[in-house]
Amino acid sequence: MTKPALRENPRKSTAGKNYVLDTNVLLHDPGCISRFEENHVWIPVDVISELDRFKQEQTDRGANARAVHRTLSKFFANAGADVTRGVPTEGGGTLRLAVFDFAKKKSAGLARFHRLFSDTALIDNRILACVILVQESSHAPAILVTKDLNMKLKALAVGIECQDYLNDKVEARDVESMEPRVIEVETHELQRFASSSDLTLEVERVEGLVVNEYVLLRAADRKTMPGKFTAEQKFKRLVIPEVIHIPRGTDLRPLNLGQQCLLDALLDPNISLVTCYGQAGTGKTLMAVAAGLHAVFAKTYSGLTVSRPVVAMGDTLGFLPGTLDEKMRPWLQPIYDAFDLLMPPAGFDPAPRRKQQNPNRLPSAGAIARKPYEALIEQGLVEIEALCYIRGRSIPRRFFVLDEAQQLTPLEAKTVITRMSKGSKLVLTGDPGQIDNPYVDSRSNGLVYARNRLKGQPITAHVCLNKGERSQLAELGAKLM
Repeated sequence: MTKPALRENPRKSTAGKNYVLDTNVLLHDPGCISRFEENHVWIPVDVISELDRFKQEQTDRGANARAVHRTLSKFFANAGADVTRGVPTEGGGTLRLAVFDFAKKKSAGLARFHRLFSDTALIDNRILACVILVQESSHAPAILVTKDLNMKLKALAVGIECQDYLNDKVEARDVESMEPRVIEVETHELQRFASSSDLTLEVERVEGLVVNEYVLLRAADRKTMPGKFTAEQKFKRLVIPEVIHIPRGTDLRPLNLGQQCLLDALLDPNISLVTCYGQAGTGKTLMAVAAGLHAVFAKTYSGLTVSRPVVAMGDTLGFLPGTLDEKMRPWLQPIYDAFDLLMPPAGFDPAPRRKQQNPNRLPSAGAIARKPYEALIEQGLVEIEALCYIRGRSIPRRFFVLDEAQQLTPLEAKTVITRMSKGSKLVLTGDPGQIDNPYVDSRSNGLVYARNRLKGQPITAHVCLNKGERSQLAELGAKLM
């Protein structure tokens, strides 16, 4: 088989780099093909075969696989036999399929690779071998683009240059900055802010602030007051109740500055999307659920939906026994824990003062009190569900809390956001540093992506929680372990 030739692009030279795409990159972003500008994109034919395995799935992964097939069909519609020689892309590069007969190919690089990874039936090994042959067929460097950490290690072992897909990766400072910005003001300005509830400063003093950013105004005498920077280029005092009152439940009080800022965003009817970063125990989920219940009882929304991804959105729950509710319960238990704390059974005393008459006697099954939120679930006012089944939905006038949003890919986060209809509020909470999804990291997950892309919009707000309130032990564990 002859070496694939780079076809001259009429608009650009062929001096661009060669990027070989792994399957997970295409599934992560089906539109990635058009994001490599003047460079040359290679898709191994083994990647096409792997995509074919996923296209029947009724999940986001299946939808993305079908989207990739449609995109490639559009690119190659008039290419004919040139699919292996390259068709022009809008950025001035080319797109082609990489087809090699590994049994007939003889090269020192390929021989060394096969000594390390002899199983040529493995798709990953065939993709890596393809990168070696692309490198040998062109003077331009060949780079593997993958989100698979194990694939990166294999590539490094054989000297293949490897990169992550960076198009939807945010800057490190957008993830690591957890403290609110401090704005220095004069004492009389802080006093005016306290009395009039708003404050306007010179343009140079508010440079870099975005709409609905929460800051700490600090005077020379070290007195401070939190404020929100508005679209009118002024600071507004937080509008929050001292206590969140939940009928038939436990009243909740914000315990620190971060929770006060979060509560202001949660209860602001003009904000449709709230993103919140916070380590375990900072109260992000509890505050969001409490604010949702408060708003539903105030009839601001028709109901409260609390959800979380099943590790990665799109996974099914069929491997667990029982009914659908029983299948979902293990994944959603942290949400039920929040409801148990906010709406305990009637007569429940978290610190009973009376000594139990017979400590060895267990309560009968009929004596177990019904939980108040169970009635709300039956009435449809509260939904607790996994995120697997959100595709295709339209969600009007709901207070929607999505916990563990850092497990989402950027495309999955977009799917959730675009499901929100008029009158709905979406709250995305999570810890960017605690990720189980192998194809995203602290800078490329759906939570940070949504915050970064929608930052500064008048209907969005972002809050970071950095003080744990669950317990002293939980706080130490989150910071030191």
